[in-house]
Amino acid sequence: MVQTSLAVNEKRIVFDRFSLDLINECLWRGSEEIKIRPKAFALLNYLLNHSGQLVTKEELLNAVWPETFVGDAVLKVTVRQLREALEDDPKSPRFIETSHRRGYRFIGEIAQPKPQTSQDIYSSGAFFVYTGVVGREQALARMHRWLHRMLAGERQIGFISGEAGIGKTALVDAFARMIPTDGSIRVVRGQCLEQYGTGEAYLPVLEAIGRLCREDRKVADVVRAHAPMWLLQMPSLLSPSEREQLSRGVSGATRERMLREMGEALDALTAQVPLVLILEDLHWSDYSTLDLISYLATRRQRAHLMLIGTFRNVELVVSGHPLKAVKQELLAKQLCRELPLEYLTEAAVKDYLSITFPGNRFPAGLAGLIHQRTDGNPLFMVNAANYLLESGLIVFRDNKWELSVDLNKVELGVPDNIKQMIERHVDHLDVETQRTLEAASVAGVEFSTPALAAGLEEDPQVVEARCNELARQRQYIQECGVQELPNGEVVTRFGFIHAVYQNVLYDRLPAARRVKLHRLIAERGEEVFGKRAVEISAELAMHFERGRDYKRAAYYLKTGANNAIRRFAYQEAVDLARRGIELISNLPKTPEILNEELCLHLTLGVPLIAIEGYASPNVGEVYMKARQFYDKLGDSPDVAEVLWGLWTFHTLSGELETARNIAEEFLRLSERLPYPGLAMRGHWALEITFTHIGNFELAVEHFEKALALYDPALHRDDSFLYALNPGVAMPCFAAWALWFLGRTDEAVSRMGEAVALAVELAEPHGLAHAQSFASVLHQLRGDHRMVQRYVEAVSEISQAHGLVLYGAIANVMKGWTLSEQGREEEGIERMREGLAALEATATALVRPHFLGLLAEALAKLDQIDEAWAQLDEATTMVSNNGERYYEAELYRLKGELLLKKNKRAEAEQCFKRSLAIAGSQKAKSLQIRTEMSLASSDMLQ
Repeated sequence: MVQTSLAVNEKRIVFDRFSLDLINECLWRGSEEIKIRPKAFALLNYLLNHSGQLVTKEELLNAVWPETFVGDAVLKVTVRQLREALEDDPKSPRFIETSHRRGYRFIGEIAQPKPQTSQDIYSSGAFFVYTGVVGREQALARMHRWLHRMLAGERQIGFISGEAGIGKTALVDAFARMIPTDGSIRVVRGQCLEQYGTGEAYLPVLEAIGRLCREDRKVADVVRAHAPMWLLQMPSLLSPSEREQLSRGVSGATRERMLREMGEALDALTAQVPLVLILEDLHWSDYSTLDLISYLATRRQRAHLMLIGTFRNVELVVSGHPLKAVKQELLAKQLCRELPLEYLTEAAVKDYLSITFPGNRFPAGLAGLIHQRTDGNPLFMVNAANYLLESGLIVFRDNKWELSVDLNKVELGVPDNIKQMIERHVDHLDVETQRTLEAASVAGVEFSTPALAAGLEEDPQVVEARCNELARQRQYIQECGVQELPNGEVVTRFGFIHAVYQNVLYDRLPAARRVKLHRLIAERGEEVFGKRAVEISAELAMHFERGRDYKRAAYYLKTGANNAIRRFAYQEAVDLARRGIELISNLPKTPEILNEELCLHLTLGVPLIAIEGYASPNVGEVYMKARQFYDKLGDSPDVAEVLWGLWTFHTLSGELETARNIAEEFLRLSERLPYPGLAMRGHWALEITFTHIGNFELAVEHFEKALALYDPALHRDDSFLYALNPGVAMPCFAAWALWFLGRTDEAVSRMGEAVALAVELAEPHGLAHAQSFASVLHQLRGDHRMVQRYVEAVSEISQAHGLVLYGAIANVMKGWTLSEQGREEEGIERMREGLAALEATATALVRPHFLGLLAEALAKLDQIDEAWAQLDEATTMVSNNGERYYEAELYRLKGELLLKKNKRAEAEQCFKRSLAIAGSQKAKSLQIRTEMSLASSDMLQ
């Protein structure tokens, strides 16, 4: 397909007495139709759309013969055919002027069409027929229908699927070239990369949106207004002062916010100009990109947005990539469309030969032979034709393309598979070109000239000139735009026409040379980006790992994991951190390596908590290993993260004595170490520990001490390091303790502060934590309406972010509200589900409390024995782990059950024990509740 700068609302381009029919792909002289070949049509179309401009031979070859290697001779023949059709004398041209050794210019006068909008163009069906691909007319027509719906405001999500070489990229390229280049529709692309696997969160989307922002400042302004968190992930678009200012102005980054921001930004962008967003090779995509695709598909707002994703089916099956499940779910909900590509027919192969070698005199069986050997795989077909051309089996003589040997001899010259075919092509290249392409295969599917020059250890200008020549000839690589380096230098980027080329060239390299190339490229990248190397951490990690510099690879994997945490891409963060730990664990245990291992384990801890919960054995193992590394290294600022991770694990595991010892260690260390936050965190940990133990006065005392040491600015990033912000979490536990002490108004006020700050920060952990604790506080108060309000919010957040712990708590609380509304059976089932989910996270904390709620619901249905069993389990747990904050209530509930069995004496003993416990804890709220039960039992006598 040929790009055009003309409006195409008319079905013809008119000049002199001629008109070019864009629908029927022919030339008219008045009412007389003049048949011209497809390539001649495409060439004339291109020249017409660049009327008055010199169009170089290179540009015409790239535009009219994409992904095909042909020489100037083919271009000359096609120009001659056009001149014959137009009756144009080359010595005195009226239409096509030759610029000697440079190119051609259309000099005729074109009748200007009446301008129309993109909507008019596509609703009329006047789109280009010639696309540069063969056998895909139906697929292109279907994609055109998607575009038509998008222009009508119906967002479109489409997947193009098929095996390697089937022509997915060629089809998408052809479709993109169907779209006018007058700015009425934006087209932008992003590429998933095999080397980075699923580690770089939002990689193709950041690439695409970043490119849009660089091309159009207005886009950057929209992103700044609607998606500031995304703009922060593209630091190359910001000056240091802008980055600092934006960082201060943005708080509350969450996965949910990242998705919402991009959704809103795309809505705003497409309200101005329709957008086609192309994401290639989604079988290598990160999990976060798939989340975004799902989010965009499920948004109900109308939008002029079309998202096209390509992927290989086989890769999904073999790797178990989550894209398969995402696609199936969207298809089931009719929120996306899939366009699977099939092999080309023999007729399509024949068309390809006619277009590539116009006016050929090939034997009739050549197309059939190529089809038989390639099975109609487009990439194989193109390479087979190139092989015949480069081997001299196809020649151009007497202005015609011919086969130089008998057809029955051709079969022996065509390799059986694509790898052999490409390798044979490469073997025909000169040594210098082979070295360049092999080094490029190490640099990546896309690469910059400085990176390639570093690998080759050559002058970048010489390397760029060589790449330009290869790209001009469409030999393996193509231009992919420009890139501005941190020092302001603008360099050209190139990329392989197909990943198969890169794979074959990479496999040809000896292992030792591969290692050296990866290391040289990584070191150059590190040098060029300097302090901004964090922007390409995944790329540097890959190159250093394959260059066997495992220490630096681990460092950049850790950096990439921290980036992912800040994008709330937890699974990617876990994968990157674990890979870094794996690489560095085999290196000699120097202090530097031990410190890196410590940092990697701390980096792993936060996202692992989000995915598996605080009490997960895997979380415990991570922080115990971190403690071992810390003990070997000695004192360092990392001690706060190490101890906090251990403290949370032991606390949620119900090991409260161990947790108390760790909390007290914080305070001891704060007396001799200068690190800020140790004392605050120690008092906070004791506040929580004493709340669960049932010493509510001490809990409030430590809360007040912690609050006095809390600095919101200093602890702004705590949610990334410790999973929770102290300003949100500390008042939650204080509220519980205050309620037990009978200070209900203060409790409600403190809980209100926590929820308000959580809403302001909008961090998923903080929101789920504060609202979970609020639901429990209002359950203690007996207000089921308030509990239900908070439970619904917690359920939504937990489901959106995979926060299984808070989801379990929400289920228990929801069950309690159902029971309070007279729906005991439904409530009991929901509470059992919540308790089971809680147990799956290995969380022992608060379980006695929740068992007590379940017992109450069972008692309402007179299931006394089952209720007693739940209370027995709860009191046994209290005795074993010392979590006594609800102990008085558990014995009160036992007394109530005994009353139902007419065992008043035993019931009174339970009530008296409850009063004794509540008295020792100064838990006035529970004391009053038990006194009422005791009074009620006296009245029954």
